[in-house]
Amino acid sequence: MQNINSVLSADESGKQVEIRGWVYRIRTGSKICFIILRDSSNIIQCVGKLEDLGREKFDQLASLTIESSMEIKGSVYEDSRAITGYELKISSFAIFQRNDNFPVSKDISEEFELDNRHLWIRSREFNAKLKIRSTIFQAFRDFFIDNGYFEVQAPLMVSTATEGGSTLFKVPFFGEDAFLSQSTQFYLETFIFSLEKVFTVSPSFRAEKSRTWRHLTEYWHAEVEVAWADNNQMMEIEEKMIQHIVRMVLEKNNEELHILGRDIKVLEDSLHPFQRMKYSQLIEKSSSYGMPLKYGDDLGADEEKQIMSNFTRPIFLTHFPEELKTFYHRPDPQNPSQILCHDLLAPEGYGEIIGGGERIWNYNELVERIEKNNLKKDDYYWYLDLRKYGSIPHSGFGLGLDRLAMWIMHLGNIKDAIPYPRTVRRLKP
Repeated sequence: MQNINSVLSADESGKQVEIRGWVYRIRTGSKICFIILRDSSNIIQCVGKLEDLGREKFDQLASLTIESSMEIKGSVYEDSRAITGYELKISSFAIFQRNDNFPVSKDISEEFELDNRHLWIRSREFNAKLKIRSTIFQAFRDFFIDNGYFEVQAPLMVSTATEGGSTLFKVPFFGEDAFLSQSTQFYLETFIFSLEKVFTVSPSFRAEKSRTWRHLTEYWHAEVEVAWADNNQMMEIEEKMIQHIVRMVLEKNNEELHILGRDIKVLEDSLHPFQRMKYSQLIEKSSSYGMPLKYGDDLGADEEKQIMSNFTRPIFLTHFPEELKTFYHRPDPQNPSQILCHDLLAPEGYGEIIGGGERIWNYNELVERIEKNNLKKDDYYWYLDLRKYGSIPHSGFGLGLDRLAMWIMHLGNIKDAIPYPRTVRRLKP
């Protein structure tokens, strides 16, 4: 048994092959039937003729419907008119399941597609998205493993918020309150005192009621913490990592990018050095980007979309005002009102995909920031312990893999970048 992609070759032309999959398209006449068969690897046009199959078998073949599952034997021939350049002449077949009527078609509403995502992921378009996502996740892991990092795992049920606030999902835990993790950062910081360079890939949960085109309630979070690294070194690591991921997608998923209609020139441009810009510089230039801002303004989805529509490759935005970032970010010793941090903003209007920077490693300074943010010191006792026993300078980042996938595939909404999106209004299928 061969997969379809393996028979789309001049080496297979004229040979007998055996493939199996699902009916992607079907067109029938009185004496000939054309079936486009798909499997996970590709699609191929298969031709069944009345004179070859006989009336009974031909009628069985011609009566098949979309997504019926089957096995086909026949000879492969090169044919430029066929959808993937080859045609399979059917000599025999077996049907595993004949469908009455597959409910998903081209002309469906967004809500219907989301409600039936368990069926929609069979589409060629979503097949391409899933393959690109797989490359992104693998390339992320490979980059860090190849550079001497260790993959670690952290709890997803926690007793303390990473960032504070009311964006937590509360869950019962044997008579106590627990929360679904917003980030594994704090746990990753514990690992650096043992392993120095660590990463993890896991879901994160945010209970904020955001309904923008780039927000999910449950999303895939790639996080890294590195001992002895400063903000500039962290950005250098991230730039190389993003470029490695993009390079792997370009190498492995050219056909999938073509199916999605992605202009790869923008992706190729991101293989060049990323620009770095301070928050204050962006504010000064904001009017020229079509989004006039004043110092102290936060950058949300709308602001970043407008600003990043002016760029063709990612940029690092650094040195945010203290009040715009969470308590664990380290203030700049040269200018304590600014933070040694960065956001990586994707071009073409996509905005933030990474948030990172230096962590406060001085005990007293961290206590001061916790109290300044009206948080309870006792809630962070073990996080403060890290600053008592052999504390070191360190940095880290969090990458939204779904946002990265959305930009790489040039999709209009993050719901289209993940197989089963969880948003404020959606918990199914």
